[in-house]
Amino acid sequence: MRLGIEVLDYLKRVQAMAKTGLSYTENPYDVERYEELRDYTNKMISLISGMQNEEVKAYFDHLDRYPTPKVDVRAFVVKEERLLMVCENTDGKWAIPGGWADIGVSPEENVIKEVKEETGFQVKVKKLLAVWDKRKHDHPPAAEYVYKLNFLCEITGGSLNPGHETLGADFFEFENLPELSLDRNTTKQILKLRELARSSETAFD
Repeated sequence: MRLGIEVLDYLKRVQAMAKTGLSYTENPYDVERYEELRDYTNKMISLISGMQNEEVKAYFDHLDRYPTPKVDVRAFVVKEERLLMVCENTDGKWAIPGGWADIGVSPEENVIKEVKEETGFQVKVKKLLAVWDKRKHDHPPAAEYVYKLNFLCEITGGSLNPGHETLGADFFEFENLPELSLDRNTTKQILKLRELARSSETAFD
């Protein structure tokens, strides 16, 4: 499993270099080489990640001229020693609230918006708990290269009212967590966030 993830990381770097090369080169021979490199890595990424080759191609085709990591913002919200979580539409499993950061909105504004949309609660951000490189944690292989920003948040209003982006939302005891959406969070990460929430430390990779 670890070897497969390392190979996938390598292929994503090669794919990004091919994308950058195609964006800047004017030499027709180099264009052919970069296109061949792009197509081969697309096929290999598809095989390792389980995505369809067309999905992989579409993802990388939509990247900017100089690909950079995507940003995932997450809210760590605890009430009476129970963790606020949402049931994801994509896999029916559970994660702390959050999602992709939107352009034109700050990380703080993004995470506040995600919590409101997914759970119905209004929150304020207390502090940044962790900035993690997704590839360094036990997540399933994926095409995207992701940085995960995790914020400690406190409920200030609203009520539990899951939005259309999720299948549900609820509070869970740390000793009895539901089946996790491992693409978004792991048990080890959640327990580390609880530890960080009780300290003045911020974790980063």
